[in-house]
Amino acid sequence: MMKRLLSGTRIYLSGFQEEDVSAIREWNANEEVQRLLDALPHKPKSEEEIKKWMGESGDNAYRFAVRLKDDGRIIGFVELDGILWSHRVGWVSISIGDEQSWGNGYGREAMQCLLAYAFHELNLHRLQLTVFSYNERAIRLYESMGFAKEGSFRQFLQRDGKRYDMILYGLLVDEWKEG
Repeated sequence: MMKRLLSGTRIYLSGFQEEDVSAIREWNANEEVQRLLDALPHKPKSEEEIKKWMGESGDNAYRFAVRLKDDGRIIGFVELDGILWSHRVGWVSISIGDEQSWGNGYGREAMQCLLAYAFHELNLHRLQLTVFSYNERAIRLYESMGFAKEGSFRQFLQRDGKRYDMILYGLLVDEWKEG
């Protein structure tokens, strides 16, 4: 029997729908959510910008909505992008934008699905990501899934008068802790 790649116990990954725009717009307006995800200054996007982002994909990028199985509600997204096919490497990112869903393990399930997709379906060999040093919850998740700290961009980011590192993590297919 084949594995279900895009489905966890309580969540599943899917494409984006028109009705997702309002939730994504809400997360995009949330400073805390955006400061965990992006180094750029916080600037809420328009509905048109969000729709454009939702539709972007291509040969080197895969973006999925993270949805709860019980009601199909979108709670975040995961993404594989910057894929270099000749080297079988790519970048990973995740955002659980719905704050009520934080701390429930949904991010772990979504990452497990994304990693299974990347390694089993796309046959990638290496995945990498960056995370800001103040995002301790994400760092714990990545390290628990087998990502290794490979370096730091020291004092990369300034937020609220303090400097923070941006940390590079990598995961090779044979280091991946599946399950």
